[in-house]
Amino acid sequence: MKPQGTFEREPARRVFASELRETRYQFKDGDDEKSPTYVILPSGIRSNRIFIVGTLTEKERRGDQNIFYRGRVADPTGTFFIMAGSYQPEAMQQLARIEPPAFVAVVGKPNLYTTQDGNCLVSVRVESIAVVDRETRDLWVLDTARETLDRLEAFGTTDDSKKAQEEYGTQPDLYKKIVYDALSQVQL
Repeated sequence: MKPQGTFEREPARRVFASELRETRYQFKDGDDEKSPTYVILPSGIRSNRIFIVGTLTEKERRGDQNIFYRGRVADPTGTFFIMAGSYQPEAMQQLARIEPPAFVAVVGKPNLYTTQDGNCLVSVRVESIAVVDRETRDLWVLDTARETLDRLEAFGTTDDSKKAQEEYGTQPDLYKKIVYDALSQVQL
């Protein structure tokens, strides 16, 4: 039992870009403004923080008074869109110092935005970002593959995975193929 008033951080889930890109379901766990916002990943787990590793392929400084940075991080399955601004000053400074291309590790919050024409855009609001090496990226791919396969193995047996099935019509075999394709790009 945790002491009253202590804060326990949610675990950052490992997720491939191709899965995060398909994420569409977001909800708040509670009624007050401090309640965490979660997404349900198509592989069947809730998450309000993610851990990604890939190649920062581009970054762009935007804004005049409210400066922020946008970037793209590629993993073996696709691209993550990342953002860091004045609400994350440390992350913004970290991102500002990194010159693409570079392998990076990012912890952040998934953010869904629905456009006027109904498209859902998924980005990651950076909490921290650091330059890493290829070996770290390859180990992340292995860990992410294992965690994704574990979620798919339990698919249909948890409330979150049942919600994912309802929202996405998830086909576990499709995600298994994505995992195996990602693993084929790892150099051990």
